[in-house]
Amino acid sequence: MDIREFEKWYHIRYGRTSSALVSTGFIISDLLGIMFSFGTGFFFVNLYDITAINFKSFVTYWPYLPVFILFFQINGLYPGISLAPSEELRHFTVSSVLAHGGIILSRYIEDQEFDAISIAFIISFVCSPVVLMVMRSLTHTILSRTGIGGIPAVIYGSGSTGRLVTDRLLNSKRIGYIPVLILDDTAESGEYYRDIPIIHDTSIGPEIVEQFRIRMAIVAMPELSQDILTHLLNYSVSAFRYSVLIPDFFNITNIWMSVRDFDGILGFVASHKLKMSWNLAIKRLLDLAIVIIGGLIILPLLIVIALLVKLNSPGPVLYRHRRLGKNGKYFNAYKFRSMFRDSQEVLEKLLAQSPGLRAEWEANHKLKDDPRVTPVGKFLRRTSFDEFPQLINVLKGEMSLVGPRPIVDGEVEKYGKDFDRIFSVKPGLTGLWQVSGRSDTDYTERVAFDTYYLQSWSVWLDLWVLLKTFGVVIKGKGAY
Repeated sequence: MDIREFEKWYHIRYGRTSSALVSTGFIISDLLGIMFSFGTGFFFVNLYDITAINFKSFVTYWPYLPVFILFFQINGLYPGISLAPSEELRHFTVSSVLAHGGIILSRYIEDQEFDAISIAFIISFVCSPVVLMVMRSLTHTILSRTGIGGIPAVIYGSGSTGRLVTDRLLNSKRIGYIPVLILDDTAESGEYYRDIPIIHDTSIGPEIVEQFRIRMAIVAMPELSQDILTHLLNYSVSAFRYSVLIPDFFNITNIWMSVRDFDGILGFVASHKLKMSWNLAIKRLLDLAIVIIGGLIILPLLIVIALLVKLNSPGPVLYRHRRLGKNGKYFNAYKFRSMFRDSQEVLEKLLAQSPGLRAEWEANHKLKDDPRVTPVGKFLRRTSFDEFPQLINVLKGEMSLVGPRPIVDGEVEKYGKDFDRIFSVKPGLTGLWQVSGRSDTDYTERVAFDTYYLQSWSVWLDLWVLLKTFGVVIKGKGAY
């Protein structure tokens, strides 16, 4: 394909996309999310004392909305492209604290009292980060399906790295960039990749910018020599307003990595947060706070589940399974019993009779259609309610709420040389691979997700994973 053919193709397919449209969509969803949070706060205060506050009066506080949008803009939430979900949650929370705090303070200065409306705004703040994250996720989906979401980007490189980047951009709704053209000097790369046209000329960056006003270039050609890459960056890529260089160590996934100047030599600096005792203490306090408060809230549900397990089949309510935890130390992970008492004998017989089931077991150490599971157990597994007793393990300090999944001896070889590194931290009740695919992911993907988690940990990442876990559990995807 040449540039004239690309011009017709581009305007037909991507003529409606722009960062302005993306930002407008996010602003609208954020405004709706803020008003919903206001309404939630006023509703609960009104529910507690109908004489203290008029629920419908939350609408009259719409003049505060521009303050929120201003804080969101300052914190880089517009257009919010390629922003990690954990960072998005952090920016929403910080902005919401400042905006709600400003409202409460201004009302106190004016009225000299802390009243029911101030309490409503405190409740609104507590709800707002979750509401805003959900609204933004819905907006990503809507923009993607309508074809107006995303910002056009040119990919330099059609090799393995270039195709990997293209795949990630096409498969993810959250990143926000749409690959519209691939530039590569290698004729063997073909004319298209996943319906994205390829032009075999990496020097036409200035022409692309002039004709199509595309602002973003992503250079994914780590195989180039330093001289050729420098020339490409200076004379073609430099025409774009923004550019990203994917290095030859792109698989090192650390969102805390930054660039430092060593007297004219640029170096990438990374901090591994879970190696710091202060961060480990914060993570432990977060675990305890959520488990204690959440455990008290769901205690009636736990009692009901225990009764159902006991009535459904003979045997104990809880099941203890020997698992490997931090630094390879064994501990007993608790679960609500979801299998019949003779499950181990049934498993051995099944695996001996069916090579297909044996292959499935050896691959994932799980069976999708497992005859050992009780009727109540199937429900518990589908909803992940069977794992609630692991809150006991969290309280005992054997597990964390978020972390790598605890494994059995037979899974150690699946992790290979990565085992010691990944299990240098406590295993988690939930984790990145669970919310990204759960039992449908293979061990290579699990290692990749766990590596990202270890290198990019933050309180906000833990909170995002916990928030995401609720959605995954409701859908029941990959659970069995």
